[in-house]
Amino acid sequence: MHIILGLIMIIAGTLIVVKSEWLLSNFGRIGFFDQHLGAEGGSRLGYKLIGVAVIFIGILVMTNLIGGFLSWIFSPLLKYSRPQ
Repeated sequence: MHIILGLIMIIAGTLIVVKSEWLLSNFGRIGFFDQHLGAEGGSRLGYKLIGVAVIFIGILVMTNLIGGFLSWIFSPLLKYSRPQ
């Protein structure tokens, strides 16, 4: 099941990256990305960054490494919540 879900996420992320111009024309500009990533290409770059993030998470899900990655990301927060 992990492989199928990961492949679906990779395909969806690839479509987001490839069709960023279509997404921009249909869903419009994203103000946050325009403000922080540039005036004209900020939203396009934002859609591409979202797509690359979806591809990365899809690869983690497909290889079943998502649990280890999340525990590594949140380890600084979790070490203070554990009783000693």
